[in-house]
Amino acid sequence: MYVNQHRRVATAACTALLTAGLAGCSSLDRTAVGPVRHLSPDGQVVVVNSPLVKGCHQFSPVGANAVKNGSLVDLIVYHSSDCTGGKSAYIATELSNNVAADSPPWRSYRFVH
Repeated sequence: MYVNQHRRVATAACTALLTAGLAGCSSLDRTAVGPVRHLSPDGQVVVVNSPLVKGCHQFSPVGANAVKNGSLVDLIVYHSSDCTGGKSAYIATELSNNVAADSPPWRSYRFVH
């Protein structure tokens, strides 16, 4: 009986340590792992490798006419510079989006997580 109690205590202690360890790691900044490429209206190709998953990201100051999501996380692009309002587009991993001829460029993006 003593051995069973000892195992239970050891199992409980290991579970508590594992839970505490995972909680500590969850606050680390995760990245989208992979590139987000965009083409600016002036023809520049810009590549951002593994951006943070959290927050709103801005494209170059002139925006983006085309976006290719090469990361492992889906994203949403916006015409505003603060990832809000108006029309947006969902771009799943490994897909791309081009701005319609009569639309303004994409100005910002955020990841879906």
